[in-house]
Amino acid sequence: MIRKLLIANRGEIACRIMRTAKSMGIATVAVYSDADTKALHTRSADEAVHIGPSPAAESYLVGEKIIAAAKETGAEAIHPGYGFLSENAGFAQAVIDAGLIWVGPKPASIEAMGLKDAAKQRMIAAGVPVTPGYLGEDQSLERLTKEADAIGYPVLIKAVAGGGGKGMRKVDDAGDFAASLESCQREAKASFGNDEVLLEKWITSPRHIEVQVFGDAHGNVVHLFERDCSLQRRHQKVIEEAPAPGMDEATREEICAAAVRAAQAVNYEGAGTIEFIADASEGLRADRIFFMEMNTRLQVEHPVTEEITGVDLVEWQLRVASGEPIPLKQEELSINGHAIEARLYAEDPAKGFLPSTGRLDHLHVEGDRVDTGVEEGDTISPFYDPMVAKLVSWGEDRQEAIDDLLDASLGVEIEPVRTNAWFLARLLSQTSFRDADLSTGFIGNNQERLIEPPMPSEALLASAAEDLAFEKLRHGPADFMRRTLFGFRLNSDVKSEVTLKVDGATTSADVGHKALWHDYVRTVVTDGDERTYFESGTSFKVGPNRQDAGGAASAADGAILAPMPGKVIAVDVSVGDAVTAGQRLMVLEAMKMEHALTAPFDGTIAGLEASTGGQVQVEAVLCVVEPAE
Repeated sequence: MIRKLLIANRGEIACRIMRTAKSMGIATVAVYSDADTKALHTRSADEAVHIGPSPAAESYLVGEKIIAAAKETGAEAIHPGYGFLSENAGFAQAVIDAGLIWVGPKPASIEAMGLKDAAKQRMIAAGVPVTPGYLGEDQSLERLTKEADAIGYPVLIKAVAGGGGKGMRKVDDAGDFAASLESCQREAKASFGNDEVLLEKWITSPRHIEVQVFGDAHGNVVHLFERDCSLQRRHQKVIEEAPAPGMDEATREEICAAAVRAAQAVNYEGAGTIEFIADASEGLRADRIFFMEMNTRLQVEHPVTEEITGVDLVEWQLRVASGEPIPLKQEELSINGHAIEARLYAEDPAKGFLPSTGRLDHLHVEGDRVDTGVEEGDTISPFYDPMVAKLVSWGEDRQEAIDDLLDASLGVEIEPVRTNAWFLARLLSQTSFRDADLSTGFIGNNQERLIEPPMPSEALLASAAEDLAFEKLRHGPADFMRRTLFGFRLNSDVKSEVTLKVDGATTSADVGHKALWHDYVRTVVTDGDERTYFESGTSFKVGPNRQDAGGAASAADGAILAPMPGKVIAVDVSVGDAVTAGQRLMVLEAMKMEHALTAPFDGTIAGLEASTGGQVQVEAVLCVVEPAE
């Protein structure tokens, strides 16, 4: 058995591998870049070696540095995790040539499945069903156009060396084929150094079904059943589950047997995944499920397979790499219950899923299983994939698993980094998803309603208003109280209206003795009298409406700050102008709303940084009011 293991990866997967290695008594070595000096995987390992600057191309993708780190620390084996160098046959061979154990398939197997056209030819020979299409060497526009016409539109153009949705184009009409081909080839050349493509028939009701396979050096190959990964955004998986909904036993037996044949065709060792595209227009049928590609590594979504089989796939990897046979025979493997996984990312769905980076000042994530590479106080770096965690739930049946994952998504509390937790909850709540009406186009077809951000509930606003009132009654100046909370009495039978700022926008809340208090939402005091409230998988920053109190989003020294990113659509003053308290200075457009910023007191405009039409960032100084003498 391996005694010391180097993990050539970072983040969540590095931490995941370390947990199993340590449970087996195997010492662990981490590698880290400048950005990961204090990362969780760096702190969790028995030893850690610095391998270079923050960009992956200068650290995690430099095989020579990783092999040198293994030699330096006396590690016997290298586990590549997924991504980075995990499917690089050259790196795998270099590890073996250095006298180290490669925890993965043989380099020849990686190469055999690396190019999509060659892999499909092997699958045809092995009796694995493949999508109708063109795999020929003639890459001329004339030949490819002719083949596309013969296949029938719509067709899919795919880079033979592609992955992750790059070098892929759907073409609906013959008139668009030439331009789409040129674009696809250009992207493939830039991404993979290879502009060759293949053509496939476009499946109109596609579901992404994949089968987990495992092989060893003794000629054994087993499958661990299938997963459904149909919920994708731009070809990137978002939610995965096992087993696949609607898969009957006969179809399962046929497709899993085909996956085993695929692995046997390349003498496969270790963990791998055979990916299929299913035409689900008439349900899942074996004669409508076609081979797409093989991933010659552990998959991000492997936990759902572990949850339904009770198998630790990383333990199996380490045992097989050490020369042991697969621990279980095929007849000893079975499905127990249902598991579902969601990828929790640091990104803002309401802003085009832009990554959100920064320090995790507050982090609270719970669930049946949470695989993560960060802790509170860690930083989401701009250099790598912005995954925060994988949320995994298991249930006796699919509905129970969905409900548990929905609860976990709704309960995510992260600040100030934005996440897709509320988007995941919205997905899991869709009736069509719960009814297993799935396809790879599900998110795209429903995107408008899926990305509409949640609004704070009346209960949250009421709690926030009462919190504010209580704090101001204890600490606030009398004049502020008179103007901000006029007519409000704590524990009154009569509802009163209080004006608040919620994420920079003005709103009002009815409060009274029936308002819900802290047992409804958790809060984090963030800055002075502003608080962050967590609800529905997102956060809301709530504070007093300073405009009503004689000042507008202003600092005590007269600096007028932008309450949120936005566009200045009107500027009413110039430097040197005299202004009075409450006078409008400018208007900011943000979140589809207009926000008037007013003078906090009588004075003179001493500085003006904003101009009409200009874009500003949150808390940018827009102008400065000098108080009157």
